[in-house]
Amino acid sequence: MSRLFSSLTLRDTTFRNRLWVAPMCQYSAVDGYAAEWHHVHLAQFASGGAGLVVTEATAVSSEGRISPEDTGIWDDARADAWRPIVDALHRRGAVAGIQLAHAGRKASTWSPFSGERGTVPADRGGWTTVAPSAVAFDGYATPRPLDADGIERVVADFAAAARRAVDVGFDVLEVHAAHGYLLHQFLSPLSNLRDDAYGGTLENRMRLLVRVVAAVREAAPAAVVFVRLSATDWAEGGWDVDDTVAASRAVRDAGADLIDVSSGGLVAHQRITTGPAYQAGFAARVRAEADVPVNAVGMIDDARLAEHLVASDQVDAVMAAREWLRDPHFALRAAGELGADAPWPPQYERARRR
Repeated sequence: MSRLFSSLTLRDTTFRNRLWVAPMCQYSAVDGYAAEWHHVHLAQFASGGAGLVVTEATAVSSEGRISPEDTGIWDDARADAWRPIVDALHRRGAVAGIQLAHAGRKASTWSPFSGERGTVPADRGGWTTVAPSAVAFDGYATPRPLDADGIERVVADFAAAARRAVDVGFDVLEVHAAHGYLLHQFLSPLSNLRDDAYGGTLENRMRLLVRVVAAVREAAPAAVVFVRLSATDWAEGGWDVDDTVAASRAVRDAGADLIDVSSGGLVAHQRITTGPAYQAGFAARVRAEADVPVNAVGMIDDARLAEHLVASDQVDAVMAAREWLRDPHFALRAAGELGADAPWPPQYERARRR
């Protein structure tokens, strides 16, 4: 039997398989509202057999958006825009997840469709960004360091977003602490130069993330909570795999159920060595040393490779991104290649066998 197409239960949520859709920014929202594009985009993956579909990075505050075209969940109206999408995922048999995010110093940027790069100026819809320290990402505006009140607002914003997400039906809440966004900025000594309780030592740099995870868990006690971490900054003197193991233990104890292991994104001078499943080794180490379920992500576009990662107990699940864009029915195809059973929508049954 295929392990990739076996079920997985975390808390009271059962995933029909372990081949999942990773968050992918669409830069297609208007004023933070998920819309028709997001509905069609996400629902197709559930029809295609995904066990879990996770939304793009969805901002917990308006200033937390990566770009003005990103989705948000900072009030009830924007949360309600997600409700029909969640319902569509459930009707198609998938677990519905949302990635809760704050972009920090990488916020207020041009979307990749704009043809421009860098920070969007205020007179064109941008805003002042925030970060642990006044250290800019390469080519972006210098952010404003968060003071004590600002840090408390971040924690409160994540908690409020978690409550809204559960209220509209999301099963999985993923705290985004990777790819150079705000919580990752606090974790890495390359971007966090603070000398207070949120900077300096590893314990201090992890403090905001641990507080956010604990607040999300308290706000949504029945939800499944993921944390996405960048296992390494791929840069000298930065966050590394040892730090990731320590952070994984800390957030596990704060209420996280699974670590979504990615890498990079903090600095422009990163040097990444890529290849098929190039981040899976990081995930396997977190699973072994932090004693917490993990998923792997990154250039996993082959059914047999995904099967191997799960069947060999390196990871508990696999997230893919670009392969789902190439083939929204990736899970149905992968099940066929592995000789596994996957629930085809009855509307598609006529195409199941050639």
